[in-house]
Amino acid sequence: MQRLTQPERKNVVLIGAGHAHVTVLREFGLSPVAGTRSILVSRGQHTPYSGMLPGLIAGDYQFEDIHIDTVPLTRFAGAQFHRDEAIGLDLGNRLVICRGGARISYDVLSIDIGSTPNTADVPGAAEHAIPVKPIDGFLSRFEALLARTLAHKGRARVAVVGAGAGGVELILAVQHRLSREVARTGLATNRLAFVLISATADILPAFPPAFRARFRALLAERGIIVATGAPIARVEAGRLQFDDGASIKADEILWATQAAPPSWLASSGLPLDQHGFLKVDETLRVVGRDDIFAAGDIISFAPRGLPKSGVYAVRAGPVLADNLRQTLIGQPLRPFRPQRDALYLVSTGDRRAIGTRNGMTFGGAWAWRWKDWIDRRFMRRFKDLPEKRGAAG
Repeated sequence: MQRLTQPERKNVVLIGAGHAHVTVLREFGLSPVAGTRSILVSRGQHTPYSGMLPGLIAGDYQFEDIHIDTVPLTRFAGAQFHRDEAIGLDLGNRLVICRGGARISYDVLSIDIGSTPNTADVPGAAEHAIPVKPIDGFLSRFEALLARTLAHKGRARVAVVGAGAGGVELILAVQHRLSREVARTGLATNRLAFVLISATADILPAFPPAFRARFRALLAERGIIVATGAPIARVEAGRLQFDDGASIKADEILWATQAAPPSWLASSGLPLDQHGFLKVDETLRVVGRDDIFAAGDIISFAPRGLPKSGVYAVRAGPVLADNLRQTLIGQPLRPFRPQRDALYLVSTGDRRAIGTRNGMTFGGAWAWRWKDWIDRRFMRRFKDLPEKRGAAG
């Protein structure tokens, strides 16, 4: 009698539960790829949506509003959830090496792990500043900051280092939240002071002049001191030392500079740009590899430079899902064509937002409601999971 054998399954390993990978899991659940087994490697069960972080800090959202529970999502995708952290690759044997000791075999690999704090270049920053990335670590540190501020009867000077969109949004959210919490205790909010520090000559350097001007005016209106053209030379306990020898006191220091890639990528054997980010081609495939893809903050997109923004990670998700599928079935890949001028909506801490697109700048409460609707719609895709369209073979 002829023996029937099942074809060997291919392993698809997803490192990280970033914005693109949650879309991959959803798409694989909706339309499974026959003959495959998917594994998500992530150090945490709940993955935050960065677009809603300022709203959580400001007090507009709860933890569950901005986090995706990846366990039911991986279950929906028919995938396995492996709670661990990738710390290396064995490219020759196609293995993901995990901190916990596991070595996970892959046929096709995708990396979407975001970025890490860029504190190594500034002495004392790692010891005395609170990095915003990774977000899961930041949330508990911010709650501790809030408790310290209230315990000191509301006396604090809070400094945010980094004046890109993330830093500007953060300082406005922190000011709103701390002022409200201090006022609730019956203390005067003038015990609080806030300063935004930028190494560049202006805040929001990647944005149009009218957008920058709008935020400069708002920061001045809110009484937030802005120091531009002020690179940090050293961070000490309670003090920031600038390159020119000047310094400023700060009871709390939040680090929101552009984050760095995870250190293990440097020894991975994969092609990196001059800053250590993974080089990918127009299909999101790692340059020179036919079995590895990447998306999110860790990529250096070969066709053109992309900002380290969740906007592009979200938009890469469907293309990444399609190209992983096409690789598995041996079909041509499609290019990722990111927008030249994406819509940006930056919240101002008080249920208002300022936005820009195609050179236009606008804002108000209606812009925040629009942002809130977009963000909540994105989150519903992973919480209200639809019925599957098919079953894996």
